[in-house]
Amino acid sequence: MFGGTFVFPVIMGLDANLALMFSGICTIAFLLITKNQIPSYLGTSASFVASVAAIRAQGGDSAHVTGAILIAGVILALIGVFIHFAGAAPLRRVLPPAVTGAVVMLIGFNLAPVVAGVYWPQDPTIGILTVIFVVLGTVLLRGFWGRITIFLGLLFGMGLSAIFDQIFGKITSQDGTGEITTRYRVNLDQVGTADWFGLPSGKLADGVSIIHGPSFSLTFTLLVLPAVIALVAENTGHVRAIGEMTDKDLDPYMGRAIGADGALTAVASLFGGSPTTTYADNMGVMAATRVFSTAAFYLAGAFAIILGLCPKVGAFVYAVPGGVLGGITLVLYGMIGLIGAKIWVDNRVDFANPNNMVPLAAGLVAGIGNVTLPLGGDFELTGIALGTILVIGLYHLVARASARVAPTNGVEHEPQQTGLTP
Repeated sequence: MFGGTFVFPVIMGLDANLALMFSGICTIAFLLITKNQIPSYLGTSASFVASVAAIRAQGGDSAHVTGAILIAGVILALIGVFIHFAGAAPLRRVLPPAVTGAVVMLIGFNLAPVVAGVYWPQDPTIGILTVIFVVLGTVLLRGFWGRITIFLGLLFGMGLSAIFDQIFGKITSQDGTGEITTRYRVNLDQVGTADWFGLPSGKLADGVSIIHGPSFSLTFTLLVLPAVIALVAENTGHVRAIGEMTDKDLDPYMGRAIGADGALTAVASLFGGSPTTTYADNMGVMAATRVFSTAAFYLAGAFAIILGLCPKVGAFVYAVPGGVLGGITLVLYGMIGLIGAKIWVDNRVDFANPNNMVPLAAGLVAGIGNVTLPLGGDFELTGIALGTILVIGLYHLVARASARVAPTNGVEHEPQQTGLTP
């Protein structure tokens, strides 16, 4: 999880050290809340990246970002409490696999303009070489090394960028702010001046303090709500995967896991930290090593807290060139989108059925294409918020309508009571 836990805060404009520190704190708290029944690590969630990009595109700063994520965390926590007492059946009716897969897909593919407009133009050559390394490494490397290819890709890209600086000199291209500048690809000045130990401090790129309180906006809150749906699906899949690996029925702890993830996301955001989620990367490690002890995760959490208190580590991460992030995000964002397709495949969603095809198609294009629906004044729905509302609303509208129409003659009728299902 190390690469993702560092990369996603940087992409969202938040502090990597603070994210790593809170990932350790939240992991330990998660284990306690779930009574040590679910061995899992809470790293930085990628589900909010598209929402954060939308918030910043509409003029929001880091305080607005963490405020919106805090509200999403509270909502996710309430969903977890509901599942704990009512079971997961009602949730599955509202968010069936067809809907969940579409929401996850539009979250990932909505990020394509961020890659194309922000990171990729900074150094396309380094970007494509980083992509090739990550793709080949993921496929060809085995075991532990195959599971940390994102982190290895960061190191490869930085090393290659340093070599290019020595061979070709400075590069003239768009920087992270969109301005054309001439600069070296790798600048380690801040690494040399950073302290070895200390609390995260200073300012973020937008001028907001690294540790800050949240600001709240209804418009920005709506932008992050689709990520809640993704996290419900993600946590559900992860808990069941761990249950299969450990031969345990962990469904009774499903509500605790989802609720803990939401509550801890809210706590981290309260101080300016990044949102959290259970990480599938570590589940792959468990499957390979057959080590399921929560003691390992307590130690990992403690180690993350120590690293989070080392400003030099964060300074090194911030020195990653934009071209390298372009290559990394090109792969990561596509993978997020394709996880939605995997949800469809795993649950055998039938797209020969127009009840699935048509409403999901409309929502996907609205979300991926950043379609905007003005609602009066300064309020509007756009991108993933509008796409998610359309996916859920249209899907259930079509489902209700089709349930009232006889399949033989298309005549609408009232459903008749035929007795109880045995």
